[in-house]
Amino acid sequence: QVQLVESGGGLVQPGGSLRLSCAASGFDFSRAAMSWYRQAPGQVREFVASSFSGGRKTNYVDFAKGRFTISRVNANNTLYLQMTNLKPEDTAVYYCNAQTINDVDYWGQGTQVTVSS
Repeated sequence: QVQLVESGGGLVQPGGSLRLSCAASGFDFSRAAMSWYRQAPGQVREFVASSFSGGRKTNYVDFAKGRFTISRVNANNTLYLQMTNLKPEDTAVYYCNAQTINDVDYWGQGTQVTVSS
């Protein structure tokens, strides 16, 4: 049974930092493409960053470049998203996504990030 459990969200002031975690189980994590997405109220879910080829390659959407860092520890089946210099427009529910070697997509339940003073 595949499980993706996000944690680390919360309330942070503008300019602050957060590190999100995604604990994965039930599939071959090291071979999966792992990504973060986010969805703000009333908005469509959007891509943030991905880690693939076992973590050797990463990809970011423009707004994340220079502020967010995706990483993974394959030995612990855990994906991270380090977010710095957070802005109010980063407020959203952040989701972990796994695309397995069988091309099946799985999603976590999401973790809320709120950036506000």
